[in-house]
Amino acid sequence: MRLLLDTHILLWALSNDARLPVKARKMIENEENKIYYSIVSLWEAEIKHLLHPNVMSVSAEALSGYCLQSGYQELLIRGKHIFTLSGLKREEKAQPHKDPFDRMLICQALVENMLFITHDALISGYEVPNILLV
Repeated sequence: MRLLLDTHILLWALSNDARLPVKARKMIENEENKIYYSIVSLWEAEIKHLLHPNVMSVSAEALSGYCLQSGYQELLIRGKHIFTLSGLKREEKAQPHKDPFDRMLICQALVENMLFITHDALISGYEVPNILLV
């Protein structure tokens, strides 16, 4: 299975953070699964690092290095990913979710036929089949 990790899941997995849910950990550690991180996560991390280095201590460059050391595969942004944004819909009663990084990650997972692993409950409000809330 091909797994795309949400940024916080990626950070927790790389740092062996106790907040990483057991289900996600098992899936990430399963050698049959191929783990991907998006250039979107690097972008998000760098913005947060520049704005709040005391909260986001890792830069995009360092994060990329950790991902490569762990054997994770990089997923670039393609036109199809961007074009998919226009069709991304939320359930009618879902709470608003305006995070552009998450929306792009969802679209990337859709286009690339990957399972998107997240811990963000707001993301489950999107009407797409490939989101796994852990």
